[in-house]
Amino acid sequence: MKVPQHIAIILDGNGRWAKAKGMPRNYGHAQGSKNVERICEEAWRMGIKYLTVYAFSTENWSRPKSEVDALMGLLRNYMKTCLKTAAKNDMKVRVIGDMHPLDEDIKARIQELEEATVNNGGLNFTIALNYGSRDEITRAVRKLAADCADGKVEPEQIDEKVFESYLDTHGIPDPDLLIRTSGEQRLSNYLLWQLAYSEFYFTDVHWPDFTKEELVKAIEEYNHRKRRFGGVEEES
Repeated sequence: MKVPQHIAIILDGNGRWAKAKGMPRNYGHAQGSKNVERICEEAWRMGIKYLTVYAFSTENWSRPKSEVDALMGLLRNYMKTCLKTAAKNDMKVRVIGDMHPLDEDIKARIQELEEATVNNGGLNFTIALNYGSRDEITRAVRKLAADCADGKVEPEQIDEKVFESYLDTHGIPDPDLLIRTSGEQRLSNYLLWQLAYSEFYFTDVHWPDFTKEELVKAIEEYNHRKRRFGGVEEES
C-alpha cells in the first residue's frame, strides 16, 4: 500500500457525535482533541510524514460565545498535552493561521510549542488555528504587495513558487490526500491553494470515532485513484 506523504484532515462532527450520545457539544470537542493525538501516532507509524488538521476556522468565532470560550479553554489544555506528546514521539509542530486575535497566553504557548519541537525529526504536525484560506491568501497578497512597494520583489518575478513563499504553509509540501469526516462534502475555506491537485476522501464517520482502521480505508481508496497532473498520470 502506497502511503501519502501528506494528509490534511477536516475534523468534523464532534458536536453531532456528542449530541447523539446525549452529551453537550463541548464533550465532543474534548473527545475529538484526544483523537487527534491517537491519529498523529498512528499516522507516523504508517509512514505518513506530514499531517495537517483544521482545528479552528476564522468562521468559528460566529459560534455561541460559551462554545468558543470552551474551545479556547480546550486549546490551552491541548497545547500542554501536545508538548508532552511531541516530546514522546519526536513530533515537529507548527501552527498556521492568524494568531493576532488569540489571547496572549495562547500565543505564548504556541510559540513555546513550536520552538520546543523545531528540531524534532518525527511527524510534521501542522495545526490550522484561526485559519481560513481566503484570509491566508489575502494576508499573503498584502505582504507581497508591501515587498513590491519596497522594491524587494519585482512584479515580473512573481510566479507560483514566489507566491507560495508568502503563504502560512511555506516549506510544507501540498497535501496528497484530504479527509473530511462526518459526511459533509465541501472544503469550508481550507487550504484552497494547497489542495489544487489533492485527492478527496469523505466519510460519514464523526471525528471522535475516526480510528486507525478508518485512516487505512481512506489510504486504500487513495491507492485506487489514478492521479493525474495536467492530464498526465503520476508515475508509480
